[in-house]
Amino acid sequence: MKHLVDAREERHFQDMSLLHALGWRAAYRDSIPADYMSREITDGRWTPVFRQNYQEGVYHGLLLYEGDTPLCCATYGPARVDQPAGGAICNFSSPDLAAWGELISLYGRPDRWGQGHGSIVMKEVLRRLGAAGYPGCFLYVLRENDRARRFYEKHGFAWDGHSLEVALSEETRLTDLRYCKTF
Repeated sequence: MKHLVDAREERHFQDMSLLHALGWRAAYRDSIPADYMSREITDGRWTPVFRQNYQEGVYHGLLLYEGDTPLCCATYGPARVDQPAGGAICNFSSPDLAAWGELISLYGRPDRWGQGHGSIVMKEVLRRLGAAGYPGCFLYVLRENDRARRFYEKHGFAWDGHSLEVALSEETRLTDLRYCKTF
């Protein structure tokens, strides 16, 4: 039986990180060099981030499970505003949408794509952001990820013309597009 869980335990943070890594490897295998993927996109790469998000209570994790198997996850919360780039690959700050909610990430198991798991998680995230009083939601999606862009468009998101460069390395530069949806 499928059920949604708020990420609060170490296992949840690890499952979210694994889903991110699996998603990156499947979605970007033709866009991102293999050496970068094997070096940077490890199963546990994002575990500390999700743990910190929970501890700080600003950004929330949501997982969809079937039994003990994680199927899909999302990170969401208030818009990232005046966020220093620090060691990040780009600066996701969106001060023009400071009052909005943001879907920071949404990843599903690639071997289960197309089964509606992303839609279940997306609908719940949008419901929660709307209930929290945000006027809309935005997200960033790599231009190179056609599948994800179609998914977000299916859920009422549209590119607002804003983009930013994602520098993975000197040789690999991708473009993130900002997609928005009002409630």
